Parts: sequence; structure tokens; C-alpha cells
Amino acid sequence: MKKTIRDLKGLKGKKVLLRCDFNVPLDKYGDILDDTRIYAALPTIEYLVEHEAKVIIVSHLGRPKGYDKYLSLFPVAVYLMKWFPNKVKFASEPIGKEVDREVANLKNGEILLLENIRFVQGEEENSPKLVEELAKLGDIYVNDAFGVCHRKHASTYGVAIKLPNAIGFLVEKELKVFEEAFKTPKRPFVAIFGGAKIDDKINLIRNIMDNVMQQGDSILIGGGMAYTFLQAQGIQIGKSIVSLDKVDEAKKVLAEAEKKGIKVLLPVDHVALLKEKDKVVRTKKLSGDMIGLDIGNLTIKMFVKEIMEANQILWNGPVGKYEDPRFKKGTMKIAKAVGKSVAYSIVGGGDSISAINASGVADSVNHLSTGGGASLKLMEGKPLPAIEVIDEV
Repeated sequence: MKKTIRDLKGLKGKKVLLRCDFNVPLDKYGDILDDTRIYAALPTIEYLVEHEAKVIIVSHLGRPKGYDKYLSLFPVAVYLMKWFPNKVKFASEPIGKEVDREVANLKNGEILLLENIRFVQGEEENSPKLVEELAKLGDIYVNDAFGVCHRKHASTYGVAIKLPNAIGFLVEKELKVFEEAFKTPKRPFVAIFGGAKIDDKINLIRNIMDNVMQQGDSILIGGGMAYTFLQAQGIQIGKSIVSLDKVDEAKKVLAEAEKKGIKVLLPVDHVALLKEKDKVVRTKKLSGDMIGLDIGNLTIKMFVKEIMEANQILWNGPVGKYEDPRFKKGTMKIAKAVGKSVAYSIVGGGDSISAINASGVADSVNHLSTGGGASLKLMEGKPLPAIEVIDEV
């Protein structure tokens, strides 16, 4: 059992290097468009502040190549200031002499948010030099950044080896939710998978079929990945996205599911784009230059029926090109159905969570996972490096 912040004694006056995942979407004015990840980290921050620790927060935002003012964490500092009045400071750099001075002057119960850690070299390479720079800032390391726990980065992996460590409440909850969902699933169990690429999902579909699902459970597949499965069935898909190297694997998955009595539901109608004419059409058959970009009304009805009969739901990935208003209906309908369902529901992936929030049913979902890649690794049954290095109780 991994050590949590509850197991840390004598926090008063200790410098706690807290890794959070504040990789949130910002508009061109720097306003936060979705605060799910920040809000989820608040209980850990509050605990450390209440126990009078000196809290130094490390996070990344986007994939900058050097300094990028549009990817600064300053808007997050402003957000935190509203929750912790007169306690939050912002360092304009992630490391350096100025940061060292800020840390030295930090009072008990105060928070210092460091600038985007990816503004400096070495984070993603787990650079020993950067690890040393970060490790000297804290007495204790706490990882509450579930979204990057599958990464061997300097601030998630390297520094955890250097310092006494623990996980925060957010990571603890994520691990517990997925463990319980897979060890003791409620049935019927319905898994909904979407997104553009099948490559990211084929292994987790296999793992869930092999280790979680049984006869009578269902897998609903939409988004771009659905067209590889449709091609595997010999169904015409027009010019829709397809991973040709995964068609045979998709055939095997469908055959295994049928053998085990697991239902795999694929789109039976589509909202498609005629690219040359930039015209949107609704069709049961994709032909010629048609590109399927959303599920149609018949598929929505079929998927919603399955969702409403479920006792447990796992959803990862939009079932259409959600970012385009012309192709977001399917994802929004699925979001509302998941919210209305009486099933125990887990939703992961940025677009899926955005859809849940936009549909107004977020409070009805049991768990909104903050980790896209990390949750996928867990669902595949693979270890998370940044969790593996955390001390045991």
C-alpha cells in the first residue's frame, strides 16, 4: 500500500514539493476554460496548508519549447489566490536563484506556485541536473498529478527517488476508483470508447474483455476508431479514418467478444462530411468521399439504451469530432445519458470530461478522472512509473 499524505507526520514547517497537474485549457486571454484538474487538487493543498507546511507546487502546462507566455501558469496562481487568500505566491521561473529565495522566505501555511516546469530543459528527459534542482527545494515530495503518473519525468519520477515521498488525495482516489471498478464491477458493465486512434485503445479493450467483462456486458465504440472495426467487418467506410495495420487485430477482438458473449456495438448510421463540397450529410452507408465524423441518431438511440440499462459505466473518448459543433451531438447525447444513468460511472479523457461539464450533468457522474494517458495505462493493466517509486507504508 502506497504512503499517502495522511502518513506524513510533523508537516509543520516542512517544505513540501507538491507535483500537481494543472495542464488546463486556456483561452487567448488566459482565462481557464475547464478547472476540473485544479479543483480536484484542492483537498491535498488544503490539507498541507492546514498542517502548516510550506507548499511548493510544480506543474506543467502544454508542450512548450522554451518560454511561452501563452502557457504560463500565472492564471492558475490567480485561481488559487481565490481559494487561499493572502497565502499564494507565484514564481516567474520554475527553478533558479529567485525561486530559491522565494522558497527560503516562505512561511508556514503559504503556497508558492512555480512557473511551468516544461519551460526548462530536462523535465521530460528526467535530467539528473533538473532532478537535483527540484529536490533541493523540498524536504518531502508529494505526487498528486495523476495525469502524468505514467511518465518518467524529472518532477514525477526522478525527484520522488530523491526525497521522502507520498501520494496526495487525488492520486489516492484515482487508484482506488479504478481498482474497485475492475476488481468488483457492477453488472451489466458498459464500456464506451471513442477518440480518433484505435492504437491507444485496442490493448485496453483486450484487457477489459479478458479481466473485467463477462457474458452480457457491452462495449460501445464510436469516434474515429470505430471505422477500423467497421472495416474489419467488411462494411464500407468511405474516406473515414482507418488504421489499416490494426484491422486484423480488430477482427480478433470482435471474434473474442462474440465467443465470450460480450456485445460490441458499432455505429449503424453516421453524420459525415463531403469534404470537397464541405457539406454535412446523415447516412446509414458511407460511400465515395464521405468521412464519418459523428454517430447518427439511430446509433445514439442504440447506445443510450445500453447505457440506461447499465449498472457500471466506463467512458473514455468522444464518439465524434467533438471540437467541431457540427459533429458534437453524439458525444453530448452520450454525456447526458451517462449523467442520467443510475449506474456507477467513471469518465476519463479531456473531451469526455468537457462534454460532461458542458451537458450540465457533472454532479451526477461518480468519478471524473483527471488522467487521460495514466487512466489508459491502468485500464491496460500496466504499472504507472511515478506510482511505483512511491514508498510503501
